Amino acid sequence: MTDVLTLILAGGKGTRLDPLTRDRAKPAVPFGGLYRIIDFTLSNCINSDLRRILVLTQYKARSLDRHIAAGWSFLSRQLDEYIDVLPPQQRIDEHWYKGTADAIYQNIYSIEKADPKYVLILAGDHIYKMDYGDMIRQHLERGADLTVGCLPVPLRDGNQFGIVDLDGQDRITGFLEKPKEPPAMPDNPGLCLASMGIYVFTARLMYELLCQDATKPGSDHDFGKNIIPVMLGSHKLFAYRFRDKNRKSVPYWRDVGTLDAYYQANMDLIQIDPVLNLYDREWPIRTHQMQVPPPKFVFCDEGPAHAARRGEAHDSMVCQGCIISGGHVRRSILSPNVRVNSYAVVEDSILFEGVDVGRHSRVRRAIIDKDVKIPPHSTIGYDLEHDRQRGFAITEQGVVVIAKAELPETIAQQAKR
Repeated sequence: MTDVLTLILAGGKGTRLDPLTRDRAKPAVPFGGLYRIIDFTLSNCINSDLRRILVLTQYKARSLDRHIAAGWSFLSRQLDEYIDVLPPQQRIDEHWYKGTADAIYQNIYSIEKADPKYVLILAGDHIYKMDYGDMIRQHLERGADLTVGCLPVPLRDGNQFGIVDLDGQDRITGFLEKPKEPPAMPDNPGLCLASMGIYVFTARLMYELLCQDATKPGSDHDFGKNIIPVMLGSHKLFAYRFRDKNRKSVPYWRDVGTLDAYYQANMDLIQIDPVLNLYDREWPIRTHQMQVPPPKFVFCDEGPAHAARRGEAHDSMVCQGCIISGGHVRRSILSPNVRVNSYAVVEDSILFEGVDVGRHSRVRRAIIDKDVKIPPHSTIGYDLEHDRQRGFAITEQGVVVIAKAELPETIAQQAKR
């Protein structure tokens, strides 16, 4: 793997995740209480023994930069191992990245300095487990110019992906970027074969293709729209079928690009047998671990039985630094340093770092961003129309999302009525 340089595209705006992406790039959005979305891609790299990594950032990257510096700086530069953040440098021109291919093209200078024979290109905003080494080995064995990671998706979702046609040897014979009517897989009419946005290129050829595309009028400078179609018929393109390292009966790969998809992927983690296994020691997911105390549950049975302060959490994930001080938590994810005060109830919700739920408050089916203070006697998620009137985002499936900038006075309006 020493001949491979890994490039992680992590500059996406993630507009469909607003308001969670108002102050951070999509790969930096918290996930599962303890992690950031990009931690899954980075962990896959380390577990695959890939240790020369460039993370290409652009949009609101400060939070992402800080997270990588704090949690991913353990590699040895003396052994030519690194995870470096590469912000836009505008070495080529004065524009920001115009597409996935342009993002790589504008960093050709940095890539060439690493002198790789092969380049692995990844997206930093998906949740999955994968050994990229298997894909790279297939690329070498078949003498491929490009290998594309692929997985089957329902035909109804095919218009969101690049769709691949193959011959009997898994050689790519056709590629359609987000077609309105995606072609079905020959052996399964309910599915189509989608590109995961994961590519292994032979480096020299990639340089040539990117330089040609950069000067082509009308190009979107995108791998799916421009680079791959040009290669069809003239180069060796192969598909690599996704092999899941999650060790479950059904392969797990999630694009958490919408608020509802993000909410459901988090809620999957608190099931009795979660579809994503975070507890597999053979494929650990790494992240930055905050230096804070263990979680604490406060119980006090003084006074009448019905008035006991009983701090408890059921079917939930509670991170370090949390204090459940006489409140009740059910089917929820609490990030570090969350506090749930006496007689408050939190159900089916995701609370980011530093959220404080006031006494007697009730929160249901909500995503609450970092450091939001919920005043006592507030209710969230019980009257969606009133939540909407207060300016909170409401997803199509009725999840309330409260941004970092929401003021306690706004949240407390209902309590004053």
